[in-house]
Amino acid sequence: MTMKFSLFAHIERYDNSVSHKQLLDELTEFTLMAEAGGMETIWIGEHHAMEYTVAPNPFINLAYLAAKTTKIRLGTGNVIAPFWHPIRLAGEAALCDLTSNGRLDLGIARGAYMFEYERIMPGLDAMEAGLRMRELVPAVQQLLIGNYTHDGEYWKFPETTAVPTAIQKPIPIWIAARDPHTHDFAVATGCNVQVTPLANGDEEVANLMEKFNTACAAHPEVPRPKLMLLMHTYVAKTEAELMKGSAALQKFFLYFGKWFKAEAPIKDGFIEPITQAEIDAQPNLAPEVMRKNCLVGTPAEVIARLKSYEEMGYTQFSIWLDSAMSYEEKRDSLRLFIDEVMPAFS
Repeated sequence: MTMKFSLFAHIERYDNSVSHKQLLDELTEFTLMAEAGGMETIWIGEHHAMEYTVAPNPFINLAYLAAKTTKIRLGTGNVIAPFWHPIRLAGEAALCDLTSNGRLDLGIARGAYMFEYERIMPGLDAMEAGLRMRELVPAVQQLLIGNYTHDGEYWKFPETTAVPTAIQKPIPIWIAARDPHTHDFAVATGCNVQVTPLANGDEEVANLMEKFNTACAAHPEVPRPKLMLLMHTYVAKTEAELMKGSAALQKFFLYFGKWFKAEAPIKDGFIEPITQAEIDAQPNLAPEVMRKNCLVGTPAEVIARLKSYEEMGYTQFSIWLDSAMSYEEKRDSLRLFIDEVMPAFS
């Protein structure tokens, strides 16, 4: 099967030098570029009170983009399972599918940031978030079919049907998976799977595929789901450009770690700026490491790496565009990817 390509992108701010409106316009432009270039899907996540990733409800972003596009699929990448009631999630997903004429992909995750847990559901930890996701997904699947009664640990409700009726039957559901148990849950429930190696390189890409294959082998009764690889990608022609892009990826992941730990002061939605001491303390995120571990390279280098992922069995590759790069750098890289990388997979 030929690998498909998609785009994973948000409004992201590290300071207030650029307005949200300008960044929304840029996100719209990237989506239109992706559609015109033949990409499969635009993915938008869910995050709260963080300028680092502005997306308090991905269905709003996707409905907005649905009205500006005609064929690109629209994916939640991902809704945070414990923050949703099953009836509400099923209804909003069905409505988004209706407004997009059957183009929704519903991605679901347990969430990653303790910062958000503390504010939306104080006391929630990763374990309970995972358990809530395992109860939510089958309930949403049944609600989209209709006439479903639920008596679970976290939610209870009498016979209910999601309203409106979705165009797709069923709406494809994707689960963000990292550990083997989540891979197994996703495959067992008939869901597709999204994985990301973050900045850990091709060894982790192979490791994630191994976990997925193990889950598929454990459930021979289930047709093999689709598997999406999400990875930071930067394409350029010169080594100087590639190293500059790698430095922007370093900045992104330094901030990612800072938000993940939820220890630094936050004011007006911005976290305390990274310091030189923090940069020096994490050589595993140095630009030369980003150059190797993320998908950074010339068109020929990127094609070769992607061919290896396709051979492993990945069915979709998604460019994680959030990166601390300038609008121009993101645009030029995406253009090169569409014009010089994607034709090698047509």
